[in-house]
Amino acid sequence: MILLLLAYAGGVLTILSPCILPVLPFVFARAGQPFMRSSLPLLLGMAIMFALIATLAAVGGGWAVQVNQYGRVLAIILLGFFGLTLLFPTLSDRLTRPLVALGTRLSERSSQATREGRSSVVPSLLLGFATGLLWAPCAGPILGLILTGAALQGANTQTSLLLLAYALGAATSLALALLVGGKVFAALKRSLGAGEWIRRGLGVAVLAGVVAIALGLDTGVLAELSLARTSSIEQALVARIAPEKSPESAGGSMMMAAKPPADAAQALPVDGTLPSIAGAVEWLNSPPLTNEALRGKVVLVDFWTYSCINCLRTLPYLRAWADKYRDQGLVIIGVHAPEFAFEKDIDNVRAAVKKLGITYPVAIDNKFALWRAFDNNFWPAHYLADAQGRIRHRHVGEGEYEQTEAAIQKLLAEAGNANVKQGYVNADTEGVGMQSDWKSVRSPETYVGYARAENFVSRGGQVKDQAHVYAPATAYALNDWSLTGNWKVGSENATLAGNAGSITYRFKARDLHLVLGPGADGKPVRFRVRLDGAAPGASHGDDTDKDGAGTVTAQRLYQLVRQSGDMKEMTFEIEFLDPGVQAFAFTFG
Repeated sequence: MILLLLAYAGGVLTILSPCILPVLPFVFARAGQPFMRSSLPLLLGMAIMFALIATLAAVGGGWAVQVNQYGRVLAIILLGFFGLTLLFPTLSDRLTRPLVALGTRLSERSSQATREGRSSVVPSLLLGFATGLLWAPCAGPILGLILTGAALQGANTQTSLLLLAYALGAATSLALALLVGGKVFAALKRSLGAGEWIRRGLGVAVLAGVVAIALGLDTGVLAELSLARTSSIEQALVARIAPEKSPESAGGSMMMAAKPPADAAQALPVDGTLPSIAGAVEWLNSPPLTNEALRGKVVLVDFWTYSCINCLRTLPYLRAWADKYRDQGLVIIGVHAPEFAFEKDIDNVRAAVKKLGITYPVAIDNKFALWRAFDNNFWPAHYLADAQGRIRHRHVGEGEYEQTEAAIQKLLAEAGNANVKQGYVNADTEGVGMQSDWKSVRSPETYVGYARAENFVSRGGQVKDQAHVYAPATAYALNDWSLTGNWKVGSENATLAGNAGSITYRFKARDLHLVLGPGADGKPVRFRVRLDGAAPGASHGDDTDKDGAGTVTAQRLYQLVRQSGDMKEMTFEIEFLDPGVQAFAFTFG
């Protein structure tokens, strides 16, 4: 209910925003007519149509997320087209003639019905539907949040109710304005003679915006500007509507978990029921599973994503448990919830599952339906349910493997298995799966995209969403990092725009990993790694040789350094010898 009230309040604030201006002439044209039979049906029709169109836009938003850059190009083309219609009235008149004629007929029917004393409810309602079409492009921060959530989750009843609440809030503020300000607006209409010039000015502004967006200037300059004075108020409401934790704001991978009580494996209290697993968009290694089909089995649900180093270090144990207890009634389900956009590509996940040797079922949770159902906030996170479908053990992050395995054994015994295999698995944790030496690690997960970047020290700072030539820092403190060369830094990653470039990071950890991907053309990108200015030698990672040479061939996590001997603070540098590489995030171990 609180979400509906806040969405409604956000709609009320719309009256103070410029985006409501196209609707005002239609609303104030009803001034002087019976409110209940004319104005109220108009406002209700407008709200209903707006909610419907916005819901369809949310569905389309999910599609646009999939088409990515192609959707951006289409949007730019459409914006340019609408800018031309504002600049050239004859073009607009021809295109909108059918809609204008419909609106005129509806308005005339409503007015005639009022003059003749007949009910004007239906014509006013239809006119409201037409007005809602004009209003639908209006989107403030709250509406943007609702539509973004709908694009992520898919349109549903809750989304439609939130959109309707937002629309009803705006309709309420318009109704109040109509009751107290109709005469004032009528006077303004008679005095305004510069409407056409304003319209053309808007057309020029739209076309200028199209050019800015096409050149990547929109986020660098225009996104910093706000046209609506309600922004601060709306943003406060957004903070209340938005969930406290989300896949993008969960702080990345959970590096360590709080140690559970020593007797957790013995006690295993009931901690709710296993949520539905029906929301996966696809299943790998298995046909779609259901809670009903799993009844009688002990189920371990693992939330992971394939570029997360913390997740990768838990996989040896999950694989070993699946092999050891599969015939005794344990079912492990890996729920793949993507952190980066490329992890939404099911072919990428399928290739990773094969390379990582995962044979148990994997649910693709691209819409985060299972993530929300479990109220999960971290990668990795484990939920262990008994044969009756009750959650009996939870664990987030790495570690505590013996406690989790003891819980598995206890629940298998409770399910009636008299010969549960005892002891603990000896998991193969070589390579990227080697457990971290947490006591010695002094470098945190670090994102390269500007949305979550920290400790960036290239001279001049980051330039958002446009190619820029970066210069390295003159000195580096621990965990400082910089770019060198021509890079385009986006919210999620940095793309090498020049023929060569490098990244430098001052770190202290045994292992250094970097999530990388080739360019849009998919061509491999060669690179060379240096530690304190020299080849890594015995401290090279799985994805480099002793000379520091390697190649980016796919979008994944690359292990670039594994220090031999005593761990010490070092300066890491990776030089890319080909253009197009994408860098996402550093992780350490």
